[in-house]
Amino acid sequence: MQHDNPLKDGVAEAVPSYPFDAPAALDPPPEWEALRAECPVARIRMASGDEALLLTRYEDVRALLSDPRFTHSLDKPDAARISASEKGGVFNNTPPYEKPREGGAEADGQAGGGMSMKSGPGHARWRRLMSRSFTAKRVSALRPRITQIADQLVDDMVAGGAPANLTASLGLPLPVFVICELLGVPTKHRDRFSHWSDTMLNLTRYEQAEIDAAAREFHGFMSAHVQAKRADPGDDLISELAAVVDSEDGRLTEVELVATAQGLLVAGHETTANMIGKMVAMLLSDRSRWERVLADRSLVSNTVEEALRFDANPGFGIPRYLSEEVCVGDRTIPRGSTVITNLAAANRDERAFADADAMVLDRSPNPHLAFGAGPHSCLGQALARVELQTVLGVLLDRLPGLDLAVPAEQLRRRQGLVVGGLEELPVRW
Repeated sequence: MQHDNPLKDGVAEAVPSYPFDAPAALDPPPEWEALRAECPVARIRMASGDEALLLTRYEDVRALLSDPRFTHSLDKPDAARISASEKGGVFNNTPPYEKPREGGAEADGQAGGGMSMKSGPGHARWRRLMSRSFTAKRVSALRPRITQIADQLVDDMVAGGAPANLTASLGLPLPVFVICELLGVPTKHRDRFSHWSDTMLNLTRYEQAEIDAAAREFHGFMSAHVQAKRADPGDDLISELAAVVDSEDGRLTEVELVATAQGLLVAGHETTANMIGKMVAMLLSDRSRWERVLADRSLVSNTVEEALRFDANPGFGIPRYLSEEVCVGDRTIPRGSTVITNLAAANRDERAFADADAMVLDRSPNPHLAFGAGPHSCLGQALARVELQTVLGVLLDRLPGLDLAVPAEQLRRRQGLVVGGLEELPVRW
């Protein structure tokens, strides 16, 4: 569906394709700065051909992420389609293997296996339940195990000799091993998990038939896993959540638990896996950055936060559907608009960050929006932080001479998915 532009009615102009192309893998598209300065609410055309509106300023993005009118209802008839595929994927409410119940999502809150978890009272209930299980204490307790996994992966990479692909050797496998252990899922299926995750995160890479097949396989696998954990609980998060399925206090249904497990598996490894490679590439692309953290380990935590803020390749952004008219600055966005908030562009906003286009390793405070904001901010951000901090510490300890094996200009972005990343990160030591 094409939306009329409420800002430039009657003015004939080309609508740019989104996401924008970048000059290099670690550099931001020039459109970000131009739009923040001149057109903070801009028309864009997505991979589907549909039009939407893009926000690029920090205050605008932060405000809408916390606004209840900024909804997940991307299945509305007048909502723009995000990807070239018609259904399925991380931003859709109804998986391709499942039809909404009679009466629609508003009738019972269960459409699509987890609509109740995405908005309103259902989301608040789910969030409270997950927060009790996904605690900072639990995540911190994982740090020794994450260190052990990282050390083993570095051992294997070194044994294979330089140059090596750090993305394949460390970046991708570590978060998969961690989230699988957390959920009690066998790691032997990690290649399947990566494929299922990629199809859910599709923009242009997969055809609808591939997405449908992967969705059915993923749902079938996770349904069987949840049922097995209900029958024979272990010491893992899914077993813990399964204990409150259909209980009076938790009121988590098995349908919601399966959807939760799928979401955690995708979110728990895909973005962190890509961020490990990007963080290391940022530090090695300007060797003085790496040397500074190497000399002062107290900078590790701040460096991770700054890498999250400085990331020029995080992916698509967060799309939402406006249930009511919203004012952004002096602009009015009508009800029924699909709006994309570009978190990375907002994180480069000079109004919010001094030296926004510089990577300042000791930046503090650093209120970046990499994990979103408001009631829908990333539930797994504590785990992501621990993984990134631990991996960086292990690399500094084990491979102080780490360096890029190719010029930074030759690094290639992953294409066709809603999450950003590097195809590979060749390194030597």
